[in-house]
Amino acid sequence: MCFLLFVLPAFLLLIFVIGGYNSLISKRNQIRNIFGTMDAMLKKRWDLVPNLVAAVKGYAEHERQLFEKVSELRAKALSGALSTEQKVNLDNLMTQLVGVVRGVAERYPDLKASENFLHLQRTLNELEEQISAARRAFNAAVTDYNNTVQMFPTNLLATLFGFERQELFQIEASEREVPSASFGQT
Repeated sequence: MCFLLFVLPAFLLLIFVIGGYNSLISKRNQIRNIFGTMDAMLKKRWDLVPNLVAAVKGYAEHERQLFEKVSELRAKALSGALSTEQKVNLDNLMTQLVGVVRGVAERYPDLKASENFLHLQRTLNELEEQISAARRAFNAAVTDYNNTVQMFPTNLLATLFGFERQELFQIEASEREVPSASFGQT
């Protein structure tokens, strides 16, 4: 009888530790999986945007600068040596450039009538919607994980096993502004 008084609580504690640890691992892996999916979509966008810029290229003087900036950002993005935070920052810059390309297209009706441009624009719009959905899924997974890491009693296990809070995917305040197609020109 005395044996059961010690074994049963120890067994229940062991079950709690194993279940909590496995839950933390599962949630962390879900974050990594969703970010990997988002990363693949961002790579697709990095491949698509230069084609879109090339379609725009002949319509305005500063498109050469735009194309160079896109090429520079794309090379950084595809280098493979970036942290999650650096990838997010590059994604934010590319989002701004996509807005600039769209602004340029609005100024040139002939460009908007180009079948190639329209196809690229539709593809980019679909991709942007998929990226947006992936960002929402990523943030939901991070929130779920952070709740588990920060709430009692799993916060004790998280601290014990070194699980740390993750950052949500957020855009810069400047990203919320309407993009300008002027590149500093007045």
